[in-house]
Amino acid sequence: MCESRSLRPSATSSPPKGRVGGHILKIGFQPHPPTRFFIGEEVAEGRRWGTQEIALQFREAVVTRYFMSDFIFSKGGIIMGALAFLFVAERMFPVAKWQAGLSRLLRNFGLALLNLLAGPLIVIPLTAFAAGHVFMWRPEIWSGWPGLLFDLLILDCWIYGWHRINHVLPVLWRFHEVHHLDETLDSSSALRFHFGEVILSALVRGAVIVALAMPLTSVVVFEIVIACSALFHHSNLRLPQGLEKLLSWVVVTPSIHWVHHHAIRRDTDSNYATVLSIWDRMFGSSSATLRAPEMPIGVEGKSDKHLWGLIFSPFSRR
Repeated sequence: MCESRSLRPSATSSPPKGRVGGHILKIGFQPHPPTRFFIGEEVAEGRRWGTQEIALQFREAVVTRYFMSDFIFSKGGIIMGALAFLFVAERMFPVAKWQAGLSRLLRNFGLALLNLLAGPLIVIPLTAFAAGHVFMWRPEIWSGWPGLLFDLLILDCWIYGWHRINHVLPVLWRFHEVHHLDETLDSSSALRFHFGEVILSALVRGAVIVALAMPLTSVVVFEIVIACSALFHHSNLRLPQGLEKLLSWVVVTPSIHWVHHHAIRRDTDSNYATVLSIWDRMFGSSSATLRAPEMPIGVEGKSDKHLWGLIFSPFSRR
């Protein structure tokens, strides 16, 4: 049979310094004997065991694996700090002239609020449950800081592929288009995603976590990295030309990602990378177009919608 590991809180001690997938953190849970996945001849037994036990594990995934960790609580503070900094800085040193007003910001933050609500209800339990029930094949060498860096590299490559598929498959584009309908770019654009896309992404990522035996630590660190990266490369912050050119060889900068939001479909279907810019060069999806402050942003042939229109857009007839 295949086994997965799960973690439960210690009832007799204060939060220890534990090791999760080789990464040391001060966290409020300790390992216990792994939960079994039933396959083959044990499917029937697994079904008798499954419903209530899985529900319990799912609930524990929220309470013990997420909310009992100071590290998880700090994630929101880091992201909010990055947002506040870039939101102010891009208005002090903008690249493009501001063309949208308060109504656009309300749309973007409205979508962000829906995702904030979906997080503890769906996304967080899915992620924590997946990280607590991985297949036990991860080698010892794939641990510690090298393991964390390798996990981040794998997840960044995965998000590149997932982003690209969202542009290829019509059913996924229906949800992702909500992000691209924004006709002005700034740090708030990084928060503008349909909750359906966020949930679908969490489901697919959960399968990756289980298959590659990734610890929750790696996933949460990646969430921080990807959120800060998205805030940065969506921003309207003017950087020194030499610095931005140098950074663009390593990470995705605003000059790279703004082309992805160009309201010309051939550019929209390019520059998919999120953190490291190497993926577009490696897989031949880089655009030769250079960013210009006056370039039109959005979806070719379409206009932005009001908040309710964006929420129901993926489900409308076309």
